[in-house]
Amino acid sequence: MHAWEAIQKTLDYMEENIGNEITIEQLSKIAALSPFYYQRLFSRLVKKPVREYIKLRRLAHASEMLQDGRTRILDIALDCGFGSHETFTRAFKNAYGMTPEQYRAQPVLLNQFDKPDLLLDYTMIDEGVPLISDGLVLELNRKTLAQPISFLGVTGFVPIEGQIPLGEATGVDVPGEVWERFHREKHMIPRIKGGREAGVAYFDDAPAGYFTYFAGAEVAPGAHDDRFTAWQLPAREYIVCGFEAENFEQLVTVAINKAVKYSGRWLEQHHLTMDEYSPEVYYDSTPESTYMELWLPARTI
Repeated sequence: MHAWEAIQKTLDYMEENIGNEITIEQLSKIAALSPFYYQRLFSRLVKKPVREYIKLRRLAHASEMLQDGRTRILDIALDCGFGSHETFTRAFKNAYGMTPEQYRAQPVLLNQFDKPDLLLDYTMIDEGVPLISDGLVLELNRKTLAQPISFLGVTGFVPIEGQIPLGEATGVDVPGEVWERFHREKHMIPRIKGGREAGVAYFDDAPAGYFTYFAGAEVAPGAHDDRFTAWQLPAREYIVCGFEAENFEQLVTVAINKAVKYSGRWLEQHHLTMDEYSPEVYYDSTPESTYMELWLPARTI
């Protein structure tokens, strides 16, 4: 068994027993390592100490449960492995900047520390060869775009702190709020029939410590509307990372975070780098959609 496989077994165990007591001794036995070496290896591969990771995953589960207003917050705290309401409230506020009561009263989109899929750190696929792992189907291909693709949409300034790195930061999901605004207003955009939707981060006009995030719909070349911001996907060669997930919620949270990290490592292994923008492109933005693409503007190092 590879070292990463031993740690992955304990990650799976934690997820299945997130509301129960979990000890270092239990986890080290599952990994067939001493407690000392287990904790060192875990921190190296997961980038968090074991106890901190367990707390963050418990908070992720609790955040989902808080969306049901019928369940008492104390019961959620206990069901997710927190010893008391006070302990849960303190951990929740430290992670998200608000109390569970505030979140329930005024729910917002939150970033979570995802459960890692360590296989993606140690597997490099060839172009055109799908990789299937932990509910994710991922494939990379080269594509040359002969003509730019035009989009109209909305933007927002996003603080880097609390958003990066993807799948590891905790806080309010500000790009998600930009998407919510876009979905409220997109009926006014003169989009083309069957057109795609795209989200992209860039730094051109953002103040220090922030990036600009754009969410928009595909329009005809030259389309203009003063109510919306224009953005173009430039004509050039791309590495297109297409991926599927089990459902739309997984697609736009855990799956995209995994795909971004994997594609970055894939480019590095293939001696490629990319410009700052790497738009996410949706071909069907309905809740039933389970496929999207990252268009990576890659070039040889």
